[in-house]
Amino acid sequence: MKVLVVIPPENFRDEELAKPLEAFEKAGITFDIASTRRGQCRGMLGARATASLSLEEVEPSDYAGIVIVGGTGSPVHLWKNDMLVELVKYFSKNNRLIAAICLSPVVLAHAGILKGKSATCYESPSSTKEMLKGGAMLAGTPVVTDGNIITANGPAAAAEFAGAIVRAVKG
Repeated sequence: MKVLVVIPPENFRDEELAKPLEAFEKAGITFDIASTRRGQCRGMLGARATASLSLEEVEPSDYAGIVIVGGTGSPVHLWKNDMLVELVKYFSKNNRLIAAICLSPVVLAHAGILKGKSATCYESPSSTKEMLKGGAMLAGTPVVTDGNIITANGPAAAAEFAGAIVRAVKG
């Protein structure tokens, strides 16, 4: 099982990447990291990660699911990224796992896959507005699973989010 992990090229939230990657390694789940461009990416708290793929280079059929990390870089680099929105639509159409944390569930709303679905996100005026506009039913819990979609509200929920993804991928 292999998952695609997408991060903003700058200002991803460090623990929202670190906790899932730790859990994937423990569970024997392989992953690739992608961003809007290949190369070194920087976290809000100083972490570094290397995106081995740009979003344009991703072959979505290679992956069991997509995990989109948040942080303040998400609204800037991911929310309106057409390629990422198309990837999310592909995973949805093919009933594969879709997971997003913090500010990144807005990407799912922009892809149109949250209509009538329970979801959560880091609540800011803009993220809440976009989620509701996308038809999401916002839940007040840290992690929400609705079918093949897992959302989480921020860094404090990163470990629980990671566990939910591992359970979903492992079946």
